[in-house]
Amino acid sequence: MSITAKKASVEKRRNLSVGSFFLLALGAFVFLFPFYYMLIGSLQTSPDTSVGGAFPEPGNITGENYVNINGSINLFKGLLNSGIFTGGVILATVVFGLLVGYALAQMQFRGRGVVFGMMLLVQMIPFQLLLIPLYVMIVRDYGLGDNYLGMILPFAINSTAVFVFRQYFMQLPSTLFEAARIDGASELRILWQVAIPLVRPAIVTAILLTFIGPWNEFLWPFLVTKDQALQPLAVSLANYISNIAATASNPFGAILAGACVLAAPAVVLFIFFQRQFISTNLGSSVKG
Repeated sequence: MSITAKKASVEKRRNLSVGSFFLLALGAFVFLFPFYYMLIGSLQTSPDTSVGGAFPEPGNITGENYVNINGSINLFKGLLNSGIFTGGVILATVVFGLLVGYALAQMQFRGRGVVFGMMLLVQMIPFQLLLIPLYVMIVRDYGLGDNYLGMILPFAINSTAVFVFRQYFMQLPSTLFEAARIDGASELRILWQVAIPLVRPAIVTAILLTFIGPWNEFLWPFLVTKDQALQPLAVSLANYISNIAATASNPFGAILAGACVLAAPAVVLFIFFQRQFISTNLGSSVKG
């Protein structure tokens, strides 16, 4: 290749890089602008729904909307309730997901395909269709109304997490498990000492996928909790927005402030775990 052709190729790649950068920057701006507008709107003293409201004057910035929310509902208690509810769901999802996913991927038993097919079928049933029988069973039969366990039980087993774990376990070399069985290890020991260390990205993925559901869940906790001291943040904020926010000096800012409070933990979690979320280096552990 001549020098001229090489220079042309380098220049073409440079132009491509610049174009790609501007496209990515534009996409990031379009994606992040609603979050910016939500945050800046929650800090305004008087509402401004125009385009200029995205760039308010310094004198129009205040934290009064957050103070009003905290004065109407206990934000710390709501966050604690949401943390208990979400943490319980995540713990149950990971434990059951690992056990069932490992069994479906690495253990041979009659009906394994049927179990997997039924698991996929469950994903097609809307949760709303199960609300009435679940409510009757958990609140009336089990007496778990106004109880953390009553909120957690319907979400304890997540078929999506089971599917993710199964797919990860199926990527692992079967020779690892056969060698462990020859050495006399039990299936639980193989799962704990061999399989789980190799599927840590799957655990992080399952946690992130599971977190959003219970953290934003409104309908089920609203049905089973009448005691405000046990209600998660999503329910408390919904009650605040529907009953109290309209009487605030800036209802628009109050609603956006509630949305920021609810969204902040999820955004922080995804930012903190983004590297683990995309890393799936399974093969390196078995080389050599």
